[in-house]
Amino acid sequence: MTVHRCAVLGRPIAHSLSPAIHTRAYQVLGIAGEWHYGRHEVGEADLAAFIASCGPQWVGLSCTAPLKEILVSLGEPSERARLLHSGNTFLFDHGGTPRVENTDVTGLIGALRRAGVTSANTAIVTGNGATARSSLYALAELGVRDVLVLARSSERAYASLGPLAGVLGVHIEVGAFGEVPDAAAVDVLVSTVSAPQAQEVAEGLVALTEVCFEATYNHYPTRLDLAARAAGIVQLSGVDLLVGQALEQVRLMTGRSCAPEPLLEVCYAALEARG
Repeated sequence: MTVHRCAVLGRPIAHSLSPAIHTRAYQVLGIAGEWHYGRHEVGEADLAAFIASCGPQWVGLSCTAPLKEILVSLGEPSERARLLHSGNTFLFDHGGTPRVENTDVTGLIGALRRAGVTSANTAIVTGNGATARSSLYALAELGVRDVLVLARSSERAYASLGPLAGVLGVHIEVGAFGEVPDAAAVDVLVSTVSAPQAQEVAEGLVALTEVCFEATYNHYPTRLDLAARAAGIVQLSGVDLLVGQALEQVRLMTGRSCAPEPLLEVCYAALEARG
């Protein structure tokens, strides 16, 4: 029996929940005996060689930090991945041209829609990296046209997000990260910075919105997660994004769709076990 191989790559990678998520999806779909999903510690300098070493049994790769930007140059990027200068999914086409996709956008939009958020006009985004660009793209898809970006460097924020905002027709302004902005209420808050927020900052940001999407799970539950729960607003965590983007990867790699609930259960159980 041929076993189809997939894996998650990055550095560091030991903490990744992707193997648990994809393996659970294979079980739910009834293909666990035919599909295997692993993990490999791979840095930017090693990525091209790793891909070249993969034989015909390899179907797809999930790529996390720090590989998302360089991945775009190693295959044929989708329009979305090209525009974002960021890909997280590599799809082999042995004998042809491999494809690079960005499923973070799909994960963000899918999680928001499952929570009942189908449209918005204004937003706050913290951070200016690859996930912030994906968030900007997803918010634009929901109708957002005005975004306040909170970043440590306004220069880097405009350089990273400005060109994309122009293409998307979104107006951005940049404020200071780590402070509560003197700003009007917004429809959605998306945090893409893994560093913990101070308690008063988390509470202040949550007070400015009715929807809080903490897109990281490194310190789950974060102060932002907890502040959103305490405020009784719509609260989405990095687990929702992780599962959302993985659902699209499973579909792209296997051709089959899986429900999110079993995968969410696996993630939360793993995080609880870590303490």
